[in-house]
Amino acid sequence: MTDTILGLDIGSSSVKGVILDLASGKALAHASSPATELAISSPKAGWAEQHPDLWWEHVCNVIAALRASNPENLQGVKAIGIAYQMHGLVLVDAQARPLRPAIIWCDSRAIAYGERAFKKIGSKTCLSLFGNSPGNFTASKLAWVKENEPEIMRQATHFMLPGDYIALKLTGKVGTTRSALSEGVLWNFSTQTLATDVLDALELPAELVPAIGDNVGVFEGVRPDIARELGLPPGVPVTYRAGDQPNNALALNVLQPGEVAANAGTSGVVYGVTDKLGVDASSRVNNFLHVNNSTKDPRIGVLMCVNGTGSFYRWVRNTCASTISYGELNKRAESSPIGANGLVGIPYGNGAERTLCNASVGASFEHIDLNRHSLGDVIRATQEGIVFALSYGVEIMRDMGLRPSRVRAGNANMFQSPLFCRTFATSIGAPVELYTTDGAEGAARGAAIGVGLLSYSDAFSGLRQEVTVTPELESRDATLEAYHRWKTVVEKKLKI
Repeated sequence: MTDTILGLDIGSSSVKGVILDLASGKALAHASSPATELAISSPKAGWAEQHPDLWWEHVCNVIAALRASNPENLQGVKAIGIAYQMHGLVLVDAQARPLRPAIIWCDSRAIAYGERAFKKIGSKTCLSLFGNSPGNFTASKLAWVKENEPEIMRQATHFMLPGDYIALKLTGKVGTTRSALSEGVLWNFSTQTLATDVLDALELPAELVPAIGDNVGVFEGVRPDIARELGLPPGVPVTYRAGDQPNNALALNVLQPGEVAANAGTSGVVYGVTDKLGVDASSRVNNFLHVNNSTKDPRIGVLMCVNGTGSFYRWVRNTCASTISYGELNKRAESSPIGANGLVGIPYGNGAERTLCNASVGASFEHIDLNRHSLGDVIRATQEGIVFALSYGVEIMRDMGLRPSRVRAGNANMFQSPLFCRTFATSIGAPVELYTTDGAEGAARGAAIGVGLLSYSDAFSGLRQEVTVTPELESRDATLEAYHRWKTVVEKKLKI
């Protein structure tokens, strides 16, 4: 029987899974559920919720599909890794049952609570100790529940992040990680302990915090009844949990100071690794403990996020060109010149944006000329708008001292567009290396490291680079001119 590793990626759009061959590091089978996209409930403007048991339902579907492809591969699983959408809030009762739908990453209802805590603690203290302002992260979301849903809060025994809940369903054990707490702005980088100052500022009880462990290492074995139900070996350990962006970096072997990863799925992220805490005075980018952080060798992930990247592109396609494939749309975009004949696409339609100091400026197209602009211009302006939003964030990261000499990304989502890749590489002035990998593979590699079957140095033997996209020097001036036009529009919206 082949020794294998199971990786799960709990996204807001879908749940993905992979079976990785331990010896070769190559994927033996992939699965995804649902076939379309997971629904996000938005009962009020700025809200975004998903029920935790919906994730579990699709985890079961994914494992069933992997089992159907080859039962022996699943029986050979030696460890399980979980990647998950960051910053979400799951509340459970004494029977470990969810008390309400999860408040997920792009929900912006709790911004005012985070801002009050930021002022109460003091901005300099908050940034220097916790790496971030509380913003609309997990701690602030918990404060919103405390004030607005007191009956739910009275029943709650623990809060968790999304990956912690899936680990709970598999193992029956409630727990979280240091990195997960840093995602929620609940970790003190100075003392390497729980950020009790944030709990106090938000008037939250420390009793709700689960047991704290490592990202990488044996957490607990899968319950016998769950193992039987899913076709897993009894007691197989869960040995890795990480938020999707730190995990994406691990999947790309971005682990050391100065290395940078990017992705552009539903949201778009540039994520760099450093060995010391550095902050942006306006907290427009964020600091989290990276998956391989240790007291001896600190590793901090600097994360810049744009909420609506792939979601903006999808909305434009569904609204303007629903019968045209993404491949054909990419060709249409190539028919428009750099700068899309003056059309400017603004992709900020998925809630408050950290890079804009938590402002919600919405998505839009500016400078529309009804006699001139075509579908090709619209698609090019969409792709350029997403690239320029990422470039705007990279500017902030450069001001903090993180200057990417190259960027690694998975060959997926927006990075499958050659125009998008060229524009991104040209606008930031660094080559982009594209690899065949995904979040589920990252979770599987992390699990193999966590159970001690692979080291960090040999866990990436199956990682394959496909292509390197270099900046186009001949088009750099035109690209930067288009970027500055875009930036002028955004800063006018922000009244800068």
